Amino acid sequence: MPTSFIPTSADLMRLSPDLLLTVGGTLMMVVEPLTGAGRKARMAVIAALLMAGAIVLSLLAYIDPGSSFSGMLVVDGFSTFFRVLFYGCGLLTVLASIDYFKRERGEESGEYYALMVFSLAGQSLMASANELVLLFIGLEISSISGYIMAGYVRDDRRNNESALKYFLLGSFATAFMLYGVAWIYGLTGSTNLDTVRRAILGGTLDQSHSMLMIATVLIFIGLAFKVAAAPFHTWAPDVYQGAPSPVSGFLSSVPKAAAFAMMLRIAASAFHPMRAQWEPLLWATALATMIVGNFAALRQSNIKRMLAYSSIAHAGYMLVAVTAQSEIGVAATMFYLAAYALMTVGVFAAVTLVASKGERFVEIEDFAGLSQRHPSLALILAVFLFSLVGIPLTGGFFAKFYVFKAALDANLTWLTILGLLNSAVAAFYYLRVLVVMYMKPAPEGTESLEAPSMAIRVTLLASAAGTLYLGIFPSAVLDFAGKAAQLVR
Repeated sequence: MPTSFIPTSADLMRLSPDLLLTVGGTLMMVVEPLTGAGRKARMAVIAALLMAGAIVLSLLAYIDPGSSFSGMLVVDGFSTFFRVLFYGCGLLTVLASIDYFKRERGEESGEYYALMVFSLAGQSLMASANELVLLFIGLEISSISGYIMAGYVRDDRRNNESALKYFLLGSFATAFMLYGVAWIYGLTGSTNLDTVRRAILGGTLDQSHSMLMIATVLIFIGLAFKVAAAPFHTWAPDVYQGAPSPVSGFLSSVPKAAAFAMMLRIAASAFHPMRAQWEPLLWATALATMIVGNFAALRQSNIKRMLAYSSIAHAGYMLVAVTAQSEIGVAATMFYLAAYALMTVGVFAAVTLVASKGERFVEIEDFAGLSQRHPSLALILAVFLFSLVGIPLTGGFFAKFYVFKAALDANLTWLTILGLLNSAVAAFYYLRVLVVMYMKPAPEGTESLEAPSMAIRVTLLASAAGTLYLGIFPSAVLDFAGKAAQLVR
């Protein structure tokens, strides 16, 4: 066996978070059927410990950054940032899920936590891979777990519809990406991002080569589906509305962040020499995504569907920074993803509480009088909504500020203006929820909310604290993102 393929201790350390989650998830699947009905909730504790352990291992691996396994895997500030973000949001989602599945299915939910562990392992590979085939493998691990999680409550037709649509459309989009990867291999003889970049820069492959352009478009279609960018967004509203609320929060934050991590690494490394050809496509996609997401959200009465369309709009804002194709654009996207993930996980956790058993109360009008029925929950939900709008002192404000600053620095003036106008439109449907909560009385006969458990309280408080921290002290995260962005190319 060639020496380069013999893993060293440094190689194994850089892969250790993924190994921990993969081995841990496998053991959970083996042990789960042997666990008594009254003890399946312990699987949530095991999953939470695995994610906490993965955070520690990610930070330890960052002590000795570098590439491993013949350059297939890269541990740097960029991958470490996303790994910690994924595991942290996964941990919060686990805590938000405990009460939900006890309420909907009793305690028979052990395999759900194993699926989430596997999904995080795939997303971690997506963030640290420096090879298109490994990126694809990570994407599939993440996606397959997500398809099952979306339809986890099998007795609920909404869950079944959600999972089926997600699977069919997701598989179709993945085929585009895989076909693009195959074309890249045929053109360059490699799927390693560094080798592809050298082939383009070295003149062995014309940057305007028609087949190269088609290959990049095919890869972009696959990634655009995963981030729910227009016109590949149609799956998101149905999936987020039909899936269990904690799963909706997870799908709209962590897999989206992983797909953006893929997009940023590919665009900033292998295809950076083609940035002039990429810009019109990214410009048009960003604008279309913002417009479709925001104006469709205005017409929604179901809060989960409204949040789904708002998720599409936020993907458009992040694509504005990606369009800048600069270091500040990469850093702004990373910061935005951190802020967006925290407030999305938090807002869906709040929706989980209000929806009650069977998710009967998911209309915006069902939130009427929430400030009187549950003042603390209404206040926390208001923090998330203000952040989604982009109000100062919240993470959402600085996220949008840095995104549009990156666009201006790249002379994308019209895209910035149109993005700001779209952001103003978004304020209407977010503030509408606040008006309902604080200015409309609860209808007669409205059921009182169940007292939230400690687990979901931790999710809400941690998400709100993180959202406020990024709005008041953004420099620490932004500085780290800025340094990480310099290493991507």
